[in-house]
Amino acid sequence: MELTTFGRQVYIQRRQQLKTTLTSGIVLLMGNEESSMNYKDNCYPFRQDSTFLYYIGIDLPGLAAVIDLDEDREILFGENASMDDIIWTGPQPTVQELAETTGIKESGSIAQLVEWLTSQKAKRTVHILPPYRPENKIKLAAWLNIPVAQLNQDATPNPSGSGAFVSLPLIRAVISQREIKEAIEVEEMDKANSISADMHQAVMQQATPGMKEYELAAKAEEIALANYGRLSYPTILTINGQTLHNHFHGNTIQEGNMVLIDAGAETHMHYAGDLTRTFPAGKQFSSRQREMYAIVLNALDHAVSLLKPGIQFKEVHTQACIKLCEGLQAIGLMKGNATEAVAAGAHTLFFQCGLGHMIGLDVHDMEDLGEQYVGYDDQLKKSKEFGWKSLRLGKALKAGFTLTVEPGIYIIPELIDRWQAEQKNSAFINYELLNSYRNFGGVRIEDNFLITTTGSKKLGKPLPKSIEEVEKLRSY
Repeated sequence: MELTTFGRQVYIQRRQQLKTTLTSGIVLLMGNEESSMNYKDNCYPFRQDSTFLYYIGIDLPGLAAVIDLDEDREILFGENASMDDIIWTGPQPTVQELAETTGIKESGSIAQLVEWLTSQKAKRTVHILPPYRPENKIKLAAWLNIPVAQLNQDATPNPSGSGAFVSLPLIRAVISQREIKEAIEVEEMDKANSISADMHQAVMQQATPGMKEYELAAKAEEIALANYGRLSYPTILTINGQTLHNHFHGNTIQEGNMVLIDAGAETHMHYAGDLTRTFPAGKQFSSRQREMYAIVLNALDHAVSLLKPGIQFKEVHTQACIKLCEGLQAIGLMKGNATEAVAAGAHTLFFQCGLGHMIGLDVHDMEDLGEQYVGYDDQLKKSKEFGWKSLRLGKALKAGFTLTVEPGIYIIPELIDRWQAEQKNSAFINYELLNSYRNFGGVRIEDNFLITTTGSKKLGKPLPKSIEEVEKLRSY
């Protein structure tokens, strides 16, 4: 088997940095298990926990690691392969051999981990991250004597400083480290974005009226697999782009449709790309499609021009929304003052989601740790209002952040009907004209960016997105 890592020194340094942030107690990092799909031995493709990958770098199931902050110890726990295992999987390194690859000196079995935790949690704090896999929830509940339903509740250690709990200090320490990407991570993300660009370009070149959506989705996944990677999330490929997360691929593509593809590759090192393009099923956009596409592209370009350290991403989102409103006013679908329309939330009839999110080892980077901590901070709290509540990233940007920018326009007939019945934001929306667009669908354009010290840099190779570039590609 192959153990691909960045090298043991990378993980030693990452754990050392974590130790300087947290002062006492025990950090328990859970790796993931195999997860059965429909019977025990038929498992979903294994995906290691991203925080475990970040600090430990071992991409195998059934492991856990302890960082003892008080005694400056690091221990890797797991089970050595039995002969029955080897028959099915081939020779496997021992847990001690795995530990040495990542610079950890000590190792033990899972039974020893449980025994050690039982002796320690009565007198010291055990910091854990919010578990999201059922297998880990069950194990942690048993090991730490915490009901499963209470595992994800932030708790305060008792006055003696003992007990096990989902630790906000650990969450904040991990986020502050993982949100700033190292050069080796940026290189992987460039690779993920370049593979993703190849996926999109193949689909844009090969789409033909009469094809099924699933035929195109297969072409995208083929390229991810051919580059020793896989999909970073289930592909969205649809002629119904107004449905934001549309994973149905059963429609026949017809002349006059637009095809929206939101797809990304995950590299062998598990870094993600996340790109979206919208293109005509035929050789050219219709006049309405062209107008709407140009509005979204203009909002994307404007948002990207604002990216730099210090600016709140919520402000970038707001400015993109204003550009969308200005464009929709120019074609008669909206009216009034664009800034006032956004303040009133009128734009959310057309743009219901957020402008972007962090990306890295996860396509929504670190979302398992809590969106309120990853995308927001003590100075900026997440909104609960429609449209704004779907903005996953709002806080001020820093050099080293990697994120998506993905404005869109989505014409959702059911939402139009509800708003029109209430005459909601009628001062800003031309419902009469809008109803003639009911079958329009949706447009989204998305690229990924690294925040630099002076601005931003697009990740990955170029991928056509101007109207002229897209139509030239479609003319082949």
